[in-house]
Amino acid sequence: MNAKIAVLLDDTRTWLNHGGTLLDLGIRLYVAKIFFSAGLTKIASWENTVALFEDEYHVPLLPPELAAALGTFGELVFPVLLALGLASRFSAAALFILNAVAVVAYWHVLKDLEPALAQHAYWAVLLLVTLLHGPGRLALDALVWKNRPAAPGA
Repeated sequence: MNAKIAVLLDDTRTWLNHGGTLLDLGIRLYVAKIFFSAGLTKIASWENTVALFEDEYHVPLLPPELAAALGTFGELVFPVLLALGLASRFSAAALFILNAVAVVAYWHVLKDLEPALAQHAYWAVLLLVTLLHGPGRLALDALVWKNRPAAPGA
């Protein structure tokens, strides 16, 4: 192979890898913003939030007050961790579950609103990217895993 072509291919691969790193960060920040904004809305009017969970959202197996508290907690804590890239896969999994519960709880409305349902599906796919691929190099997790001692017997 021509040396110039090999260099060009290596340079292209390096730039694409940097693009992937930025994409990982962009995905984390975008999804974190969506969920954190929802959490801020919930705490802005706690009475309205509880009323929504009593009347509109039908979260299975949980009393409305507990569902409201757990949902709000999840929307305020896990997005921050996701944005920082700390416990990223755990946070992505938690938000994926929260998103799935939201779809189930609000299915009676979402089933007739294809764009809203598609939005939840889009968020689910983005969360799966982080869950299955990892948070990327611009994450605190990358530092933690890089500097952790090797497991015994590894």
